[in-house]
Amino acid sequence: MLLRKFLPLACIPLLGSVALADEPARDQLQPNAPQSLLLDITRAGDALVAVGERGHVLIGKDAIWQQVATPSASQLTKVFFLDDKLGWAVGHDATILHTDDGGLSWVKQFEAPSRERPFMDVLFTSASDGMAIGAYGLFFTTNDGGKNWQEAFHDELLGEEDAAYLNELKETDPEGYALEKASLLPHFNRIIRLDDGRLLMVGELGLVAVSSDGGARFSRVNFDYDGSMFNAIEAHGKVFVMGLRGHAFAAGLGLDDWQQLSLPVESSINGALVSSKGGLYLVGNAGVVLAVNDNAEAELVARRQGENLLAGAEDKQGRIWLVGAKGVFALDSAQTK
Repeated sequence: MLLRKFLPLACIPLLGSVALADEPARDQLQPNAPQSLLLDITRAGDALVAVGERGHVLIGKDAIWQQVATPSASQLTKVFFLDDKLGWAVGHDATILHTDDGGLSWVKQFEAPSRERPFMDVLFTSASDGMAIGAYGLFFTTNDGGKNWQEAFHDELLGEEDAAYLNELKETDPEGYALEKASLLPHFNRIIRLDDGRLLMVGELGLVAVSSDGGARFSRVNFDYDGSMFNAIEAHGKVFVMGLRGHAFAAGLGLDDWQQLSLPVESSINGALVSSKGGLYLVGNAGVVLAVNDNAEAELVARRQGENLLAGAEDKQGRIWLVGAKGVFALDSAQTK
């Protein structure tokens, strides 16, 4: 079994949301924020929005990047926009932030630092319905745009032995049941909505699961790899999942014929994007940028030594921007397809 990536859980779980202040974190705005650790980037209308360490949020427009204040100093791991205005960012301390003006201002919708578990991704399927996922099976849902969040426990994703163990504890040791319940599920790393409306979630220990009911229940797909998957994307009529040590796989929309991609690197693959030209790019550790063609063949198109890359997005001019350990930068147009 792979080593867990996060600290042990706090002993006392937090139920429900907490009273939140919306004042920006003191001394948060930093002149070098565009060169700081950034973990995700996405498009919001005519602008790009990047998030990262210390609650940093950066807005990029016409190749100019400006930091905006947020009400959190927790590291932000993912950002999602439903349209050009409505967006959410999630991160450590089980933090959820929301914007309704394209990222210019943010409010805190949820935070639970006592859990010592980060959210790793956030997805909204409408202005009302959304979910945030994270470490040790962390899974919260909302049906009112994030005003209220409810925790869900996806016991259908437990292994048979773990499920039996929990059922026994539930009858004999309620306190032990509560503690073990909070640590037996794998980390949920990424959740996406496929074009046909199904949800696909990937995570630790080879987790690839699909939901046909908006995330109420998931079922594991037949996936013969037990390493961590960090990301997923639909492209070229296929579904791609990727993760630890250069492992990436592709399957048809039936999700039952997974084939491993032959990558020219062994670096962990963290992020993926599809350009407006249809090009699929994978980015990962050791600064690798890979282009994947329609036949699922990968080519190394760029490398930034010593700089782990985590995500990418395309601006309105068709330029690709990447984020990682050393901030945000644009990919040379000669390296795009």
